[in-house]
Amino acid sequence: MDITKKIDEKEYDQYVKEKQPKSKLISECARAFWVGGLICTIGQLISNFAKDIINLSKDTASAFTAVVLIFLGALFTGLGIYDVIGKYAGAGSIVPITGFANSIVSPALEFKREGFVLGVGAKMFNIAGPVLVYGISASVFAGIMYLIFGGA
Repeated sequence: MDITKKIDEKEYDQYVKEKQPKSKLISECARAFWVGGLICTIGQLISNFAKDIINLSKDTASAFTAVVLIFLGALFTGLGIYDVIGKYAGAGSIVPITGFANSIVSPALEFKREGFVLGVGAKMFNIAGPVLVYGISASVFAGIMYLIFGGA
């Protein structure tokens, strides 16, 4: 058998179609939609609890909700639950703020055996670091522009 046999484009396309996994786009989108929606619903319930039961202002309730969701995302990542949710829901678990918490905690857990400073501290912001740098830089730039041009 000649392993250097050349195949034409049609044969190659047929080979790729046979070997390529079947698309599960509809079911994956549905899972991402309902899990992401569930996370957002839990966030709304926390916000309603903070406003109605604890009597926090709207702004304080929003901050409270963000802190609770980040805490839950970090906790579930530490317990290994968020990985299971992520494998099932894909982007539905990554897009909400809980996904941001997961992106910070996961590298920290992975490198904890290297110590708190060189492991956890240095690796914690591998993924989220650029997002934080961009956000902080953009806010500083916006603040300088506001200072120069004043509030209109």
